[in-house]
Amino acid sequence: MDKNTLIGLLLMAAVFFGFMWFAPKERVEVAQEEPETVQPQPVNAIDSLSPAERTWLVRNIVENGEKLSSADSLASYRYSNGIVNLTATGDNVSGSVIVGKDTLDWQDVAAADLSRMTALQQRQAIELVREASASVGRYGKFARFLVGKDSVINLENDVISLQLSAKSGTVTRAELKKYDTEYTPDESQKRKEKVVIFENGTNTFQFQIPLAQEIATGDLYFIPKVINDTTVLMSLPISDDAFWGIEYTLPKGDSYVIGMRVVQQNMFRHIESNNRNLGIDWTQELMRQEKGKMFEERNSALYYKYAGGSVEHLSENKNDSEERKSKIRWIGFKNQFFSSVLVSDRPFNTADFQSKVLKDRPYFLKDFAAQANVNDYDWSAETPARFSWFIGPNLYPLLSSLDHQTVADENLNLTRMIPLGWSVFRWINTGIVIPIFNFLGSFISNYGIVILIMTIFIKMVLFPLTYKSYRSQAVMRILQPQVKEINEKYPGQQNAMVRQQKMMALYSKAGASPMSGCLPMLLQMPILFALFTFFPSAIELRGQSFLWAHDLAAPDAIISWSGNIPLITEYFGNHISLFCLLMTITNIVYTRINMQSSGGNQMPGMKWMMYLMPVFFMIFFNNYASGLSYYYFLSLLITIAQTYSFRYIVKEEDVKKKMAENAKKPRKKSGFMARLEEMQKQQQAMLREQQKKASRR
Repeated sequence: MDKNTLIGLLLMAAVFFGFMWFAPKERVEVAQEEPETVQPQPVNAIDSLSPAERTWLVRNIVENGEKLSSADSLASYRYSNGIVNLTATGDNVSGSVIVGKDTLDWQDVAAADLSRMTALQQRQAIELVREASASVGRYGKFARFLVGKDSVINLENDVISLQLSAKSGTVTRAELKKYDTEYTPDESQKRKEKVVIFENGTNTFQFQIPLAQEIATGDLYFIPKVINDTTVLMSLPISDDAFWGIEYTLPKGDSYVIGMRVVQQNMFRHIESNNRNLGIDWTQELMRQEKGKMFEERNSALYYKYAGGSVEHLSENKNDSEERKSKIRWIGFKNQFFSSVLVSDRPFNTADFQSKVLKDRPYFLKDFAAQANVNDYDWSAETPARFSWFIGPNLYPLLSSLDHQTVADENLNLTRMIPLGWSVFRWINTGIVIPIFNFLGSFISNYGIVILIMTIFIKMVLFPLTYKSYRSQAVMRILQPQVKEINEKYPGQQNAMVRQQKMMALYSKAGASPMSGCLPMLLQMPILFALFTFFPSAIELRGQSFLWAHDLAAPDAIISWSGNIPLITEYFGNHISLFCLLMTITNIVYTRINMQSSGGNQMPGMKWMMYLMPVFFMIFFNNYASGLSYYYFLSLLITIAQTYSFRYIVKEEDVKKKMAENAKKPRKKSGFMARLEEMQKQQQAMLREQQKKASRR
């Protein structure tokens, strides 16, 4: 073995043993290095934008930022959200980023110059720029309006005061100057406040700007511009020659209608979007205005009207929702006496409605929400959408006057929000009761006197029917002994037909009819039902005092308590209303008089039922408007007075004389009597046949 071979073998052995010696150590070191990849970033670690992120940042600033220079070759664009303030000139980005209380130069942040900032500040600055770039990418030219300063602009006339907020660019407070709220959380508070329909974020209204990704105007800060003393423009100027905005117009005088227009200029030059649907989101927490929450809640609901169709509403008593694909003309958030109604010049294409009862919110009744779309939105049109926003009282003459003024080609039927009963009862209210009520109210300021005069007028109109009813009762009372004699002479079910025939012959001879007393009363029922729906809905009675009643549109409680009686409290309430109590007492007296007039021959059970009915009415009416109980009380008093006067006018001798004259007149048998006699003959023939068969057996 030569020297070179020996040296080669020794070197090979050294390499082998060296490999064997160092291999385990390397494996341990690798195993130790692996956990370090999941350890938190060291304090002195820095962050940076990737090339793609930097490209998108420059592109977003150039496309959506504010142009600073006019020379295209050296054009500069600036983006600022108050924290990130960057300017792009070509591919270069300069500016500053505010982190905490420190303003950092973007060049230092991008270079990660830790001599001018901490590593934590550098990472935070990079993250803020990432978020700003993403925001610009989503909101486009509207991104810079995500930050701003809020301010309030006032619009008012003789009847309504509005506050418009720069944040969201919409009406945030609405106060009615001519109405006081009846609801006071603190009963010791004597000074009344004006009715506030909404405030402090209880009403939100926003448009969904139709871009590739919809933008909610509620997130943006508008620039207010007062055009004149009736018009305010909430504007989003995206460039020197283009803007998007909402214009509000509140006419002077006594108008409750706010004109609202979506206005724009040269937007088609800056916006590329194929979306032609303007979305609307409207929510409102319905504030309490009346003393009694239960009745106010029962008369509050979300209403809407189909374009060219009927008016519908969600449930008043429970949570409800609807999804409507048909065209909707208007949407209304209705309280018992006040409403907010949004009317679109171009019908909403689709709409979703939600209503939620707020059980645990003492200051609120319900939570309403509506989402709708107006189609055919045009970026090149100066006024792509128009609306009318009514915020005011549910006053029938007022709503009726707006039915054709707001939209010329369609009857809006806004008066349908006032619950005036079914069609026949509603016709009586709109055609007779409301005109009389308004006529009297035009020159009589005390509505207690108005109700008194109107009650007398109605009783005069119904006098012929009342007189006929009483005279029929007098005739039936005179015939009562003969009716009793017939019943005793023909007892049993087998003589029912004969007994009926004899009675009908007696009534025909006397010129009387059992139904003649009931029919006049039935003819009066539609008027009674119509007034039952009118008085609780008449805002004219709201806040009007009379005698001890402080509010004719609310119960006149003379005794109240805090506890609740199961089932009873739901209808009766936790108080006693004096007018309702007087109505009940008068009703019992009238029942007694009426039973005496009819001869007092009712069954004992029926007598108790007649006396219990007024008590049931008291439980039902105790929580209703005192004006309604006052009307029924007056109506019953007048009826009792009429009954006693009829006793002097309608003499029993005269009735008997008239009956004797009727008995002498030849009478043609009515169709009913002829059929009754024919049935009687058939029954008698059947009885004879049965008797013959029985005798043969």
